[in-house]
Amino acid sequence: MFHLRTCAAKLRPLTASQTVKTFSQNRPAAARTFQQIRCYSAPVAAEPFLSGTSSNYVEEMYCAWLENPKSVHKGFTAWTSLTWTRSSTCPLPLSSGDRSRHFLCGRSSVGWRFEEFLQRKWSSEKRFGLEGCEVLIPALKTIIDKSSENGVDYVIMGMPHRGRLNVLANVIRKELEQIFCQFDSKLEAADEGSGDVKYHLGMYHRRINRVTDRNITLSLVANPSHLEAADPVVMGKTKAEQFYCGDTEGKKVMSILLHGDAAFAGQGIVYETFHLSDLPSYTTHGTVHVVVNNQIGFTTDPRMARSSPYPTDVARVVNAPIFHVNSDDPEAVMYVCKVAAEWRSTFHKDVVVDLVCYRRNGHNEMDEPMFTQPLMYKQIRKQKPVLQKYAELLVSQGVVNQPEYEEEISKYDKICEEAFARSKDEKILHIKHWLDSPWPGFFTLDGQPRSMSCPSTGLTEDVLTHIGNVASSVPVEDFTIHGGLSRILKTRGEMVKNRTVDWALAEYMAFGSLLKEGIHIRLSGQDVERGTFSHRHHVLHDQNVDKRTCIPMNHLWPNQAPYTVCNSSLSEYGVLGFELGFAMASPNALVLWEAQFGDFHNTAQCIIDQFICPGQAKWVRQNGIVLLLPHGMEGMGPEHSSARPERFLQMCNDDPDVLPDLMEANFDINQLYDCNWVVVNCSTPGNFFHVLRRQILLPFRKPLIIFTPKSLLRHPEARTSFDEMLPGTHFQRVIPEDGPAAQDPESVKRLLFCTGKVYYDLTRERKARGMVEQVAITRIEQLSPFPFDLLLKEVQKYPSAELAWCQEEHKNQGYYDYVKPRLRTTINRAKPVWYAGRDPAAAPATGNKKTHLTELQRLLDTAFDLDAFKNFS
Repeated sequence: MFHLRTCAAKLRPLTASQTVKTFSQNRPAAARTFQQIRCYSAPVAAEPFLSGTSSNYVEEMYCAWLENPKSVHKGFTAWTSLTWTRSSTCPLPLSSGDRSRHFLCGRSSVGWRFEEFLQRKWSSEKRFGLEGCEVLIPALKTIIDKSSENGVDYVIMGMPHRGRLNVLANVIRKELEQIFCQFDSKLEAADEGSGDVKYHLGMYHRRINRVTDRNITLSLVANPSHLEAADPVVMGKTKAEQFYCGDTEGKKVMSILLHGDAAFAGQGIVYETFHLSDLPSYTTHGTVHVVVNNQIGFTTDPRMARSSPYPTDVARVVNAPIFHVNSDDPEAVMYVCKVAAEWRSTFHKDVVVDLVCYRRNGHNEMDEPMFTQPLMYKQIRKQKPVLQKYAELLVSQGVVNQPEYEEEISKYDKICEEAFARSKDEKILHIKHWLDSPWPGFFTLDGQPRSMSCPSTGLTEDVLTHIGNVASSVPVEDFTIHGGLSRILKTRGEMVKNRTVDWALAEYMAFGSLLKEGIHIRLSGQDVERGTFSHRHHVLHDQNVDKRTCIPMNHLWPNQAPYTVCNSSLSEYGVLGFELGFAMASPNALVLWEAQFGDFHNTAQCIIDQFICPGQAKWVRQNGIVLLLPHGMEGMGPEHSSARPERFLQMCNDDPDVLPDLMEANFDINQLYDCNWVVVNCSTPGNFFHVLRRQILLPFRKPLIIFTPKSLLRHPEARTSFDEMLPGTHFQRVIPEDGPAAQDPESVKRLLFCTGKVYYDLTRERKARGMVEQVAITRIEQLSPFPFDLLLKEVQKYPSAELAWCQEEHKNQGYYDYVKPRLRTTINRAKPVWYAGRDPAAAPATGNKKTHLTELQRLLDTAFDLDAFKNFS
């Protein structure tokens, strides 16, 4: 390690003067591109701490800034002077007589005084204050001002909890009394759901930017405590807003992401988000990243928290410029922020501002930092607040006088006191006032659905036929497709003539009909253009011309909505977060994310657990995102078999022990409205078609989790007639038995409940055993909300039948633990609900084909052995 440090210490970058001199002597007259130059003999003292190669670089950096706050600027000044001084757009630093220094002093005061006010009023409350980096407030305002000047009128922001209240108050301009009343423990919640702590809430506000005199919309996205999880969500929302306003270059809508130094270096989602930044279907044309680098992560020193010199080194993977700046020098911070905003506006690429600062208190106001960083906090205790130091400098230079400074302070203090007095009048907390993504016109003025009904999801035969014909053709001339694809399209055409659809065609018809109705559809995920199982083929590729493609879905109707289908990067966490953000922007879009295999969603579990499942309960924010999760025991091993339905069902918010009022008007719609998400496992293409259309035709939005099939994509019995998709038809929450058993229900000995693909295994076995009159099979298509009403009718229909749940998943997985108590509640616990399926196991499936078939036969034997449960009665 000693040799590594010694070697690294020799690889110091040039000082500003050396770089400029070398560059000016060696560069050709016509050269316009800066090439990085390294000096291997530069003394360490020439550029202290800049490259971060010393094992004590944090301490060196901090001590050097205490001596000379401007020492940090050598590196970026050299870079800027070499690459951008030739450009007339590069901002200039503040001059000593610049009037904006007075303005900066005023802006800096509000962030400092806000934290002082909160500390004075609620000293024992957690608020994750900004003390030590109060300069963040004028920094953000400067980025917004410069961006507004360059034409941006919508800024979407994401940030962690530190400094959030300050940003809400002094950047977004949330009413101070609304913030202060959050500290009142007696405040009652007016909204349903859990709500969230004040330093997680978001905000949406449109106001006049006083510097540019232009309208600006600011949105701060709500976030969980999972640091950086909101990054892709912000990017997706930004992309959506750009899409809906036709901003193809990011000139009108932009994003700003705030980070902590430890999280920026430590959280892999940061890397995933950066890698989305320049992909065609994901780029937002540049994001300004601001890192609040207080040189500590809770109690962990940087030397223990990362292997890279800087916390911002992850941004180098996309060659984003990184500006390290001392936050105790407000003028330098403003200069860097102007340059960053100008960079983003000029080049439409990501840029990073590293605000190197300190944290005056512990991780929160109740935490004692001296336990773990005693020497660091002895130095911090001696530090004057940045505003105080800056004000003293301006007073000494005659830019402001002491009475002016004190008047500025007292003016803001008075504003806070008046707001505090008004906050005492607040008796009820409205989380909906903190909504980060409002949908004007979709709900009533008080935020309720405009109706509690859903129209038929069926279509006319003409529409079905037209979509089917386009889906089975190539709507572009002189376009050569693969021979194998020609056979697939021919098969589709034959199905349309026979008035039937398979899974791929049902999806096509659902999408195509919604496009006709003006609903934008966006399908994203790994390999979704073709489909993991080569069934979809929504993007055709010319076999003779490179990169020439055709999307027939965009050739359906003259004035249809656009269809976006895009293969994603090999990321789940980042891409699902992105699509969630995209779905936040508008209720009039169907946004779908498909996992390559269902179990791949587990690497995006944070988005599912923290945003999709509880998002409405925490933040009163509806979202209609659809997750397509391929699922099924096909004998392919522990991976790629199970989409883990038990996890989604375990997070459903209904009570298994309470039977709802089945006589309630619009019972099924009210159930959907009350649930936190909808979980379905369709057994027919027609039902898949209906549930996709229902997702948009509902008067509200809920996340939809669909366990999609694999073998059923080509199963000859998995077909649906046009008759089941015509006007008047709906999604079937339960598909009852319609065979001989239903004709003589009194004689039925066993009623099997199941969901999904296992139905086809059961019907095949039942037919082979000649038990079509003795065993009835009912399919539960919608698992959550649970269809109590329809299942009660099924049980009552077969009074002599014993009840059993059958699944292909292991007993401790799948649906059994969710379904059994609800079925028991449905029948008032009058009968037991038996189990036919695989035994409990740690892995989702076996890797041995023979074992797989043996397990399948065993569960089928149990399902159709009418004496199987006699010993347990």
